[in-house]
Amino acid sequence: MREIQAKTITEAVKNLCIKACYNLPHDTYEALHSLKETEKSESAKHILNDLIENADIAYQGEVPICQDTGVAVLFVEIGQDVHVAGNLEEALHEGVRQGYVQGYLRKSVVAEPLFDRINTKDNTPAFIHYSIVQGDKIKIRVAPKGAGSENKSIVRMLVPAEGIEGVKNVILEAVKKAGPNSCPPMVVGVGLGGTMEVCAINAKKACMRDINTENPDKRYAELEKELLTLVNKTGIGAQGFGGTSTAIRVHIEWSPTHIASLPVAVNINCHAARHAEIIL
Repeated sequence: MREIQAKTITEAVKNLCIKACYNLPHDTYEALHSLKETEKSESAKHILNDLIENADIAYQGEVPICQDTGVAVLFVEIGQDVHVAGNLEEALHEGVRQGYVQGYLRKSVVAEPLFDRINTKDNTPAFIHYSIVQGDKIKIRVAPKGAGSENKSIVRMLVPAEGIEGVKNVILEAVKKAGPNSCPPMVVGVGLGGTMEVCAINAKKACMRDINTENPDKRYAELEKELLTLVNKTGIGAQGFGGTSTAIRVHIEWSPTHIASLPVAVNINCHAARHAEIIL
């Protein structure tokens, strides 16, 4: 049994929060350059160039890519042969607290959603998704999620008879509803199967995937490519200025489901697609 100190986890999460908000992931950065090369609209090309320049300024100046540094979403994979010396959940929240305070990141969490909406002033609590895996390591992915994209999420409980075309319609509905408000070119995360909450978590996982990955099931990988083509034909374009750069990628994650169900969820990431991870 391998042991990891809680303070090690806190330090790692603190650094991940800052890194994710300051540094555009390299694969996303390269994808923006690729879109600029293929984009036909001159206004969209100018916008893509501005996004690249913004990422350069953030990286060089060690400042946030965007003023909305989001809520901290954490995906934590815990090896079954590792022991945390201390309280794991407290360590994760403390890492977020330190990262957002020491990194001068905007604090966007309110303690209660409807009545008082008082800011917690340190961006906690984080929103943590755990899974138990084989091995003696802990993998932590921090994915700051801004409201401009998160607010455009949708869940639809389809029936199997609606099939692939029904799924496509839900995804295109979400993209068109988001329009320029989710700061495209976006990453579209699609969750399929499971139950209502499982498909939503699948969508969140999908939009946090590394840009250049594809679904390991070739059928879903082909569907990802087809959906990307359909999304980029909507004409929304970079920051809503038209063109063919509405999305960088469409990613799908799926789970088994009930014989009578076809749950679909869409979760969108803005062009920054912020995430950073570590294996301890």
